[in-house]
Amino acid sequence: MTELFKPNCIWDLKATLGEGPIWSARDHAVWFVDIKQQHVHRYDVRTGAKQTFNAPSPCGFIAPKRRGGFIVGCKTGLYDFNPDGGVFTLLTHVEPGLPTNRLNDGYVDAQGRLWFGSMDDDEERPTGKLYRYDGRGLNVMDDDYVITNGPAVSPDGKTLYHNDTLKKHIYAFDLDADGHLSNKRLFAQLDAAGKTGAHGEGYMDGPVVDSAGNVWNALFFGWGINCYAPDGRLIRTVRFPVSNVTKIAFGGADLKTVYATTAAKGLSAEDIQTQPLAGGLFTFQTDIAGQPQYEIAHV
Repeated sequence: MTELFKPNCIWDLKATLGEGPIWSARDHAVWFVDIKQQHVHRYDVRTGAKQTFNAPSPCGFIAPKRRGGFIVGCKTGLYDFNPDGGVFTLLTHVEPGLPTNRLNDGYVDAQGRLWFGSMDDDEERPTGKLYRYDGRGLNVMDDDYVITNGPAVSPDGKTLYHNDTLKKHIYAFDLDADGHLSNKRLFAQLDAAGKTGAHGEGYMDGPVVDSAGNVWNALFFGWGINCYAPDGRLIRTVRFPVSNVTKIAFGGADLKTVYATTAAKGLSAEDIQTQPLAGGLFTFQTDIAGQPQYEIAHV
């Protein structure tokens, strides 16, 4: 019998900044990116086959389209990505006037709208924004972030979560049927530096919401994943053998297999010696299903 909540590395690819895993039921595969190496990766869970594609610039997320193929968010804009031939086609620039910014984490909601954030690649200035991209175009929904992560949406579609990584905050917003946000409020936070070392409990990285409304949040420099109940209570922590966990995706036939990306970024040579699997793709089993991977509707 498989032990629950026990992470196992299935691809020791040593990603510099692995991010944004998604589950593709169409091809029984996990897709994710390595931001700093400008790679899109595919892992076939049936055969173990691995593929790597070169992106046009540092890529923060990959999201599937209903018509097939993907959209990839890069430093230079949103790209249509066709895995057949590995072709990237620019759809739109996002922040051409902010050359030190890049796109980071992304999410598709049940209505097929794409949500994503931007951030200062130097991780210093609050130039990051939260965007919604749909049939009405590109819209700024929130701003004043140094590093954005998320967003993610509750199963009833009424709450959107988005992270301010450096502040160690998860925010919740009310989300209406038309995609408008209101009532921004603090949902959960981590302690400041000093409690468990130089980085405290780590930093809020990518969030994902399961079918019961629990928010699973990866911890950069935090050695694992925190799971918060819909009321913000911490109800579980899954520990990893590497310090930088960036995001998870629920997959498999019953959506109870978790896939997690990790990163070697920020680790010293001594850290790498004690964390040889840093940057690997991990998996573990859980006792509650995630939500389906939704697909972008309008492109």
